[in-house]
Amino acid sequence: MNPNTPDHTASLRQQLLEKRAAQDPRDVSMGALRIRARLYTWLATQQEEMRAQQRDEPLNIAAFWSLPAEPELQPLLNKWDIEDNGLTLSLPCIDAEAAPLRFSPWDIETPMKTGRYNISEPDSSETAAKPDIILVPTLGFTRQGDRLGYGQGYYDRTIAQLRAQYHPFVTIGIAWSCGDLSEYDYTPEPHDEPLDAVLTELGWAKEAPQL
Repeated sequence: MNPNTPDHTASLRQQLLEKRAAQDPRDVSMGALRIRARLYTWLATQQEEMRAQQRDEPLNIAAFWSLPAEPELQPLLNKWDIEDNGLTLSLPCIDAEAAPLRFSPWDIETPMKTGRYNISEPDSSETAAKPDIILVPTLGFTRQGDRLGYGQGYYDRTIAQLRAQYHPFVTIGIAWSCGDLSEYDYTPEPHDEPLDAVLTELGWAKEAPQL
């Protein structure tokens, strides 16, 4: 099958969804813990280096509210919010089909609602500051940073828009290792926006970025 056809991409996406769903729940729980620990350590190290270079400005992190099958980030978001660490957090909101995402400020006390595709998002029309770090839910990935998402294109449009505005930021794909596309016939589309790094429960599939 031609790797650039919609049917091939849909078939590949379905295979990855099935592999993800077949994971042992114990492995999922432990794997998510490892992802959160590595992400926390990476960010703390980056902040230390920034302070040493007298670049200790606040960091805006656009995270996401994990779906049940995705690596659970919520405990880490809670930890970041509770600590006085110079971070501000936001979550994506889908305001319209075929539009970029809007990131809305979030903390533990933020009221949430169920948005499109059953995804929880802040119950607010407020827009956060432009992100310095975007955590991207990632179904499939390559070691070069190519990302296969869920097929709606929201993150590609959002990342493309921010890059067109010359806003400096880094993107980190959060994925399960079973989404590694190395053994698949996969070619990214021209509109697919590459990731700066990819983190799985096994470690950094694409090297951790520098801020």
